[in-house]
Amino acid sequence: MDPNAPDTPSRRPTLSQVAKAAGVSEITASRALRGGSAVAKDTQLKVERAAHALNYVPNRLAGTLAGGASRQVAVILPSLSNIVFADVLKGLESRLEDDGYHPILGISHYDAAREEHLLRDLLSWRPAGLVLAPTSGNAATRALLQAAEMPVVEVMDTDPDAADMAVGFSHRAAGRAMAHYLIGRGYRRMAYIGHDIATDFRALARLDGFRDGLAELGLTLCETLILDGPSSVPLGREGLARLLAHTHPRPEAVFFSNDDMAVGGVFHCQTAGLALPQDIALAGFNGLGIGQALPTPLTTIASNRERIGFVAADLILRRLKGESPPRITQIDFRLVPGATA
Repeated sequence: MDPNAPDTPSRRPTLSQVAKAAGVSEITASRALRGGSAVAKDTQLKVERAAHALNYVPNRLAGTLAGGASRQVAVILPSLSNIVFADVLKGLESRLEDDGYHPILGISHYDAAREEHLLRDLLSWRPAGLVLAPTSGNAATRALLQAAEMPVVEVMDTDPDAADMAVGFSHRAAGRAMAHYLIGRGYRRMAYIGHDIATDFRALARLDGFRDGLAELGLTLCETLILDGPSSVPLGREGLARLLAHTHPRPEAVFFSNDDMAVGGVFHCQTAGLALPQDIALAGFNGLGIGQALPTPLTTIASNRERIGFVAADLILRRLKGESPPRITQIDFRLVPGATA
Protein backbone atom coordinates (compact mmCIF):
# COMPACT_ATOMS: atom_id res chain seq x y z
CA MET A 1 0.00 0.00 0.00
CA ASP A 2 1.33 3.45 -0.88
CA PRO A 3 1.92 5.33 2.46
CA ASN A 4 1.37 8.64 0.63
CA ALA A 5 -2.01 7.62 -0.77
CA PRO A 6 -4.95 9.60 0.64
CA ASP A 7 -7.09 8.03 3.33
CA THR A 8 -10.19 6.29 2.03
CA PRO A 9 -13.35 6.11 4.11
CA SER A 10 -13.48 2.98 6.27
CA ARG A 11 -16.67 1.22 7.17
CA ARG A 12 -16.65 3.27 10.36
CA PRO A 13 -14.87 6.58 9.67
CA THR A 14 -12.91 8.18 12.51
CA LEU A 15 -12.69 11.72 13.83
CA SER A 16 -9.04 11.70 12.80
CA GLN A 17 -10.04 11.14 9.17
CA VAL A 18 -12.57 13.96 9.34
CA ALA A 19 -9.98 16.32 10.83
CA LYS A 20 -7.41 15.41 8.16
CA ALA A 21 -9.95 15.90 5.35
CA ALA A 22 -10.92 19.31 6.74
CA GLY A 23 -7.29 20.33 7.40
CA VAL A 24 -7.79 20.93 11.13
CA SER A 25 -6.80 19.30 14.41
CA GLU A 26 -8.92 16.57 16.00
CA ILE A 27 -9.79 18.91 18.89
CA THR A 28 -11.04 21.57 16.47
CA ALA A 29 -13.01 18.97 14.49
CA SER A 30 -14.60 17.67 17.69
CA ARG A 31 -15.58 21.16 18.81
CA ALA A 32 -16.98 22.00 15.37
CA LEU A 33 -19.15 18.88 15.29
CA ARG A 34 -20.50 19.69 18.78
CA GLY A 35 -21.46 23.19 17.58
CA GLY A 36 -18.87 24.90 19.75
CA SER A 37 -19.04 28.70 19.65
CA ALA A 38 -15.21 28.96 19.79
CA VAL A 39 -14.92 27.55 16.24
CA ALA A 40 -15.03 29.95 13.31
CA LYS A 41 -18.03 29.55 11.07
CA ASP A 42 -16.00 28.73 7.93
CA THR A 43 -14.01 26.12 9.87
CA GLN A 44 -17.20 24.55 11.18
CA LEU A 45 -18.60 24.34 7.64
CA LYS A 46 -15.40 22.67 6.37
CA VAL A 47 -15.54 20.08 9.15
CA GLU A 48 -19.25 19.43 8.58
CA ARG A 49 -18.67 18.95 4.84
CA ALA A 50 -15.81 16.53 5.53
CA ALA A 51 -17.90 14.56 8.01
CA HIS A 52 -20.75 14.36 5.51
CA ALA A 53 -18.46 13.21 2.70
CA LEU A 54 -16.99 10.47 4.91
CA ASN A 55 -20.38 9.45 6.36
CA TYR A 56 -18.99 10.14 9.83
CA VAL A 57 -21.41 9.92 12.78
CA PRO A 58 -20.14 11.29 16.14
CA ASN A 59 -20.25 9.01 19.18
CA ARG A 60 -22.35 11.22 21.44
CA LEU A 61 -22.41 8.66 24.26
CA ALA A 62 -18.61 8.58 24.47
CA GLY A 63 -18.54 12.36 24.70
CA THR A 64 -21.12 12.35 27.47
CA LEU A 65 -19.24 9.67 29.44
CA ALA A 66 -16.09 11.75 29.10
CA GLY A 67 -17.81 14.69 30.71
CA GLY A 68 -19.30 16.31 27.62
CA ALA A 69 -22.78 17.77 27.69
CA SER A 70 -25.61 15.68 26.24
CA ARG A 71 -27.56 17.31 23.41
CA GLN A 72 -30.57 15.08 23.94
CA VAL A 73 -33.75 15.71 25.94
CA ALA A 74 -35.77 12.69 27.06
CA VAL A 75 -39.51 12.93 26.37
CA ILE A 76 -42.15 10.53 27.70
CA LEU A 77 -45.70 10.94 26.37
CA PRO A 78 -48.78 8.76 26.99
CA SER A 79 -49.70 8.40 23.31
CA LEU A 80 -49.11 9.55 19.76
CA SER A 81 -52.27 7.93 18.40
CA ASN A 82 -54.12 11.24 18.58
CA ILE A 83 -52.94 14.67 17.61
CA VAL A 84 -52.92 16.06 21.16
CA PHE A 85 -49.49 14.79 22.17
CA ALA A 86 -48.16 14.95 18.61
CA ASP A 87 -48.76 18.71 18.83
CA VAL A 88 -46.87 18.88 22.14
CA LEU A 89 -43.94 17.05 20.52
CA LYS A 90 -44.02 19.43 17.55
CA GLY A 91 -43.65 22.40 19.89
CA LEU A 92 -40.82 20.69 21.79
CA GLU A 93 -38.89 19.85 18.64
CA SER A 94 -39.18 23.35 17.18
CA ARG A 95 -37.63 24.96 20.29
CA LEU A 96 -35.02 22.30 21.06
CA GLU A 97 -33.65 22.21 17.53
CA ASP A 98 -33.11 25.98 17.57
CA ASP A 99 -30.36 25.34 20.16
CA GLY A 100 -29.03 22.10 18.70
CA TYR A 101 -30.86 19.69 21.02
CA HIS A 102 -32.97 16.69 20.04
CA PRO A 103 -35.78 14.76 21.75
CA ILE A 104 -35.53 11.05 22.56
CA LEU A 105 -39.08 9.76 22.71
CA GLY A 106 -40.75 7.08 24.81
CA ILE A 107 -44.48 6.23 24.74
CA SER A 108 -46.08 4.95 27.95
CA HIS A 109 -49.50 4.03 26.47
CA TYR A 110 -51.08 5.29 29.72
CA ASP A 111 -49.39 2.41 31.58
CA ALA A 112 -47.85 3.51 34.89
CA ALA A 113 -45.44 0.53 35.06
CA ARG A 114 -44.27 1.13 31.48
CA GLU A 115 -43.83 4.83 32.24
CA GLU A 116 -41.59 4.02 35.22
CA HIS A 117 -39.54 1.56 33.12
CA LEU A 118 -39.09 4.13 30.34
CA LEU A 119 -38.08 6.78 32.84
CA ARG A 120 -35.42 4.58 34.43
CA ASP A 121 -34.04 3.61 31.03
CA LEU A 122 -33.94 7.14 29.61
CA LEU A 123 -32.40 8.63 32.76
CA SER A 124 -29.61 6.05 32.57
CA TRP A 125 -28.43 7.74 29.36
CA ARG A 126 -27.96 11.04 31.24
CA PRO A 127 -29.96 13.33 28.95
CA ALA A 128 -29.70 17.10 29.28
CA GLY A 129 -33.30 17.32 30.50
CA LEU A 130 -36.60 15.51 30.75
CA VAL A 131 -40.14 16.34 29.59
CA LEU A 132 -42.97 14.15 30.84
CA ALA A 133 -46.75 14.11 30.49
CA PRO A 134 -47.35 11.92 33.57
CA THR A 135 -49.66 8.94 33.35
CA SER A 136 -50.19 8.58 37.09
CA GLY A 137 -48.98 9.55 40.53
CA ASN A 138 -46.83 6.39 40.76
CA ALA A 139 -44.66 6.84 43.90
CA ALA A 140 -41.57 5.34 42.28
CA THR A 141 -41.91 7.63 39.27
CA ARG A 142 -42.32 10.68 41.50
CA ALA A 143 -39.20 9.72 43.44
CA LEU A 144 -37.21 9.35 40.22
CA LEU A 145 -38.34 12.77 38.99
CA GLN A 146 -37.46 14.45 42.28
CA ALA A 147 -34.01 12.85 42.32
CA ALA A 148 -33.17 13.56 38.67
CA GLU A 149 -30.10 15.77 38.44
CA MET A 150 -31.34 17.65 35.40
CA PRO A 151 -34.15 20.06 34.46
CA VAL A 152 -37.51 18.26 34.55
CA VAL A 153 -40.74 19.67 33.08
CA GLU A 154 -44.14 18.03 33.53
CA VAL A 155 -46.55 19.13 30.82
CA MET A 156 -50.30 19.51 30.26
CA ASP A 157 -51.48 19.80 33.89
CA THR A 158 -50.54 22.32 36.58
CA ASP A 159 -52.79 21.04 39.38
CA PRO A 160 -50.54 18.24 40.77
CA ASP A 161 -47.43 19.27 42.69
CA ALA A 162 -44.53 19.35 40.22
CA ALA A 163 -41.26 17.61 41.00
CA ASP A 164 -39.39 20.50 39.35
CA MET A 165 -41.26 22.57 36.74
CA ALA A 166 -44.69 22.33 35.11
CA VAL A 167 -46.30 23.85 32.01
CA GLY A 168 -49.98 23.64 31.14
CA PHE A 169 -53.29 24.49 32.76
CA SER A 170 -55.78 23.25 35.33
CA HIS A 171 -57.94 20.50 33.83
CA ARG A 172 -60.26 20.81 36.78
CA ALA A 173 -60.76 24.49 35.94
CA ALA A 174 -61.39 23.56 32.29
CA GLY A 175 -64.16 21.17 33.30
CA ARG A 176 -65.70 23.79 35.57
CA ALA A 177 -65.58 26.35 32.75
CA MET A 178 -67.54 24.04 30.46
CA ALA A 179 -70.16 23.45 33.14
CA HIS A 180 -70.60 27.20 33.59
CA TYR A 181 -70.88 27.70 29.83
CA LEU A 182 -73.55 25.03 29.36
CA ILE A 183 -75.52 26.30 32.36
CA GLY A 184 -75.31 29.78 30.88
CA ARG A 185 -76.80 28.41 27.67
CA GLY A 186 -79.81 27.23 29.66
CA TYR A 187 -79.08 23.49 29.98
CA ARG A 188 -79.90 21.82 33.29
CA ARG A 189 -80.13 18.08 32.61
CA MET A 190 -76.62 17.04 31.65
CA ALA A 191 -74.67 13.79 31.20
CA TYR A 192 -71.02 12.81 30.77
CA ILE A 193 -69.43 10.22 28.45
CA GLY A 194 -65.78 9.34 28.81
CA HIS A 195 -63.08 6.77 28.11
CA ASP A 196 -61.24 4.79 30.77
CA ILE A 197 -60.45 7.49 33.36
CA ALA A 198 -58.47 4.98 35.43
CA THR A 199 -55.66 5.48 32.91
CA ASP A 200 -56.14 9.21 32.19
CA PHE A 201 -56.18 11.30 35.35
CA ARG A 202 -56.43 14.53 33.33
CA ALA A 203 -59.80 13.38 31.95
CA LEU A 204 -60.84 12.53 35.50
CA ALA A 205 -59.83 16.01 36.65
CA ARG A 206 -62.03 17.55 33.94
CA LEU A 207 -64.96 15.38 35.04
CA ASP A 208 -64.45 16.43 38.67
CA GLY A 209 -64.30 20.08 37.61
CA PHE A 210 -67.47 19.68 35.55
CA ARG A 211 -69.24 18.23 38.59
CA ASP A 212 -67.94 21.11 40.71
CA GLY A 213 -69.33 23.64 38.24
CA LEU A 214 -72.74 21.97 38.25
CA ALA A 215 -72.79 21.73 42.05
CA GLU A 216 -72.22 25.47 42.37
CA LEU A 217 -75.75 25.89 40.99
CA GLY A 218 -77.20 22.90 42.81
CA LEU A 219 -77.08 20.57 39.80
CA THR A 220 -75.78 17.02 39.37
CA LEU A 221 -75.10 14.80 36.37
CA CYS A 222 -78.16 12.81 35.33
CA GLU A 223 -75.91 10.08 33.89
CA THR A 224 -72.19 9.23 33.79
CA LEU A 225 -70.99 6.63 31.29
CA ILE A 226 -67.34 5.52 31.39
CA LEU A 227 -66.31 3.19 28.56
CA ASP A 228 -63.35 0.80 28.56
CA GLY A 229 -60.43 1.44 26.27
CA PRO A 230 -58.68 4.49 24.83
CA SER A 231 -60.68 7.40 23.48
CA SER A 232 -61.70 7.26 19.82
CA VAL A 233 -64.40 8.46 17.44
CA PRO A 234 -66.07 5.00 17.27
CA LEU A 235 -66.07 4.75 21.08
CA GLY A 236 -67.79 8.13 21.37
CA ARG A 237 -70.42 7.12 18.81
CA GLU A 238 -71.06 3.87 20.66
CA GLY A 239 -71.19 5.70 23.99
CA LEU A 240 -73.87 8.20 22.97
CA ALA A 241 -75.98 5.44 21.41
CA ARG A 242 -75.82 3.43 24.64
CA LEU A 243 -76.51 6.42 26.87
CA LEU A 244 -79.56 7.57 24.90
CA ALA A 245 -80.93 4.02 24.76
CA HIS A 246 -81.29 3.75 28.55
CA THR A 247 -81.51 7.34 29.83
CA HIS A 248 -85.04 8.72 30.08
CA PRO A 249 -85.84 11.51 29.82
CA ARG A 250 -83.02 12.26 27.39
CA PRO A 251 -80.28 14.61 28.67
CA GLU A 252 -80.32 18.12 27.29
CA ALA A 253 -76.53 18.24 26.93
CA VAL A 254 -73.66 15.74 26.98
CA PHE A 255 -70.06 16.61 27.90
CA PHE A 256 -67.50 14.20 26.43
CA SER A 257 -64.02 13.51 27.78
CA ASN A 258 -62.47 14.90 24.60
CA ASP A 259 -63.14 15.91 21.00
CA ASP A 260 -62.50 12.44 19.55
CA MET A 261 -65.33 11.07 21.63
CA ALA A 262 -67.56 14.07 20.96
CA VAL A 263 -67.10 13.80 17.19
CA GLY A 264 -68.30 10.21 17.47
CA GLY A 265 -71.34 11.56 19.30
CA VAL A 266 -72.00 13.96 16.43
CA PHE A 267 -71.90 11.06 13.97
CA HIS A 268 -74.44 9.13 16.04
CA CYS A 269 -76.77 12.13 16.04
CA GLN A 270 -76.51 12.34 12.26
CA THR A 271 -77.50 8.69 11.81
CA ALA A 272 -80.20 8.86 14.50
CA GLY A 273 -81.80 11.99 13.00
CA LEU A 274 -81.07 14.17 16.06
CA ALA A 275 -80.58 17.86 15.32
CA LEU A 276 -77.73 19.72 17.08
CA PRO A 277 -78.25 21.55 19.34
CA GLN A 278 -82.04 21.57 19.13
CA ASP A 279 -82.60 17.92 20.11
CA ILE A 280 -79.45 17.48 22.16
CA ALA A 281 -76.31 19.55 22.80
CA LEU A 282 -72.79 18.08 22.70
CA ALA A 283 -69.47 19.43 23.97
CA GLY A 284 -65.89 18.14 23.92
CA PHE A 285 -62.38 19.10 24.93
CA ASN A 286 -59.07 19.85 23.15
CA GLY A 287 -60.15 22.08 20.25
CA LEU A 288 -59.14 19.62 17.51
CA GLY A 289 -59.38 20.69 13.89
CA ILE A 290 -61.73 17.82 13.02
CA GLY A 291 -64.30 19.13 15.49
CA GLN A 292 -64.22 22.60 13.97
CA ALA A 293 -64.42 21.20 10.41
CA LEU A 294 -67.77 19.50 11.07
CA PRO A 295 -70.86 20.98 9.33
CA THR A 296 -71.93 21.97 12.85
CA PRO A 297 -68.67 23.03 14.55
CA LEU A 298 -68.11 21.40 17.92
CA THR A 299 -68.49 23.29 21.18
CA THR A 300 -65.24 22.59 23.03
CA ILE A 301 -62.31 23.90 25.04
CA ALA A 302 -59.07 24.47 23.12
CA SER A 303 -55.76 23.61 24.73
CA ASN A 304 -52.69 25.33 23.28
CA ARG A 305 -50.70 22.10 23.00
CA GLU A 306 -47.94 23.18 20.64
CA ARG A 307 -47.27 26.23 22.80
CA ILE A 308 -47.06 24.01 25.89
CA GLY A 309 -44.37 21.89 24.21
CA PHE A 310 -42.46 24.96 23.02
CA VAL A 311 -42.43 26.55 26.48
CA ALA A 312 -41.43 23.26 28.15
CA ALA A 313 -38.37 23.04 25.90
CA ASP A 314 -37.57 26.71 26.50
CA LEU A 315 -37.63 26.20 30.28
CA ILE A 316 -35.11 23.37 30.01
CA LEU A 317 -32.81 25.40 27.76
CA ARG A 318 -33.01 28.39 30.10
CA ARG A 319 -32.13 26.22 33.09
CA LEU A 320 -29.17 24.74 31.18
CA LYS A 321 -27.94 28.30 30.58
CA GLY A 322 -27.96 28.97 34.32
CA GLU A 323 -31.23 30.92 34.48
CA SER A 324 -33.98 30.38 37.06
CA PRO A 325 -37.27 30.08 35.14
CA PRO A 326 -40.59 29.83 37.04
CA ARG A 327 -41.66 26.50 38.53
CA ILE A 328 -45.21 26.79 37.17
CA THR A 329 -46.11 28.29 33.79
CA GLN A 330 -49.78 28.61 32.92
CA ILE A 331 -50.79 28.32 29.25
CA ASP A 332 -54.45 29.30 29.24
CA PHE A 333 -57.16 27.17 27.67
CA ARG A 334 -59.89 28.82 25.57
CA LEU A 335 -63.59 28.03 25.36
CA VAL A 336 -64.74 27.61 21.74
CA PRO A 337 -68.53 28.23 21.55
CA GLY A 338 -68.97 26.23 18.34
CA ALA A 339 -72.55 25.39 17.33
CA THR A 340 -73.33 22.06 18.98
CA ALA A 341 -74.40 23.63 22.29
